[in-house]
Amino acid sequence: MLATRARDGRCWLQVRLPSRPNLAKGWVDAERLELAATPWRIEVGLRSRTVTLLRRGERVRRYRAVVGAAATPTPTGLFALVDAYRNDPNDFLGRWVVTLTAHSDVLQRYDGGDGRVALHGRGGDSLRDPLGSAASHGCVRLTNAAISGLVRRIGVGAVPGTPVRIIRSG
Repeated sequence: MLATRARDGRCWLQVRLPSRPNLAKGWVDAERLELAATPWRIEVGLRSRTVTLLRRGERVRRYRAVVGAAATPTPTGLFALVDAYRNDPNDFLGRWVVTLTAHSDVLQRYDGGDGRVALHGRGGDSLRDPLGSAASHGCVRLTNAAISGLVRRIGVGAVPGTPVRIIRSG
């Protein structure tokens, strides 16, 4: 994040936008924001096919995951969580859907949506793809217990803004 002061004395902050392209940035009047620090970070390792929850830089939990297939890869970069939605645990998306600021690099639209990437649980047909595989359309799938634990630890109200780094290695 960058900050600058305008001629009229107002402070403006440069922020990442939850839109395409994935690294889009914009300026926001600092008086319209409430800044808050979070001890939480999430790291997704595409090669290891894991999701690691960190608190103050220390690993709290590591979960096995399903990541994007070769034709529909999970995008890499620094993103943030947007929101967490409860869902039917037997649905394809499982118990929780936790949306990211990231969008697919290859799909403009998917299943009626704008190609936004999420961390989500597994249910129904998504259980056919084993943990540790690269089989999704770009989302990161965790067991329902794992995604529930992640949301519970961070707290539903604290989810928005939590940083997520998706890396090829790891």
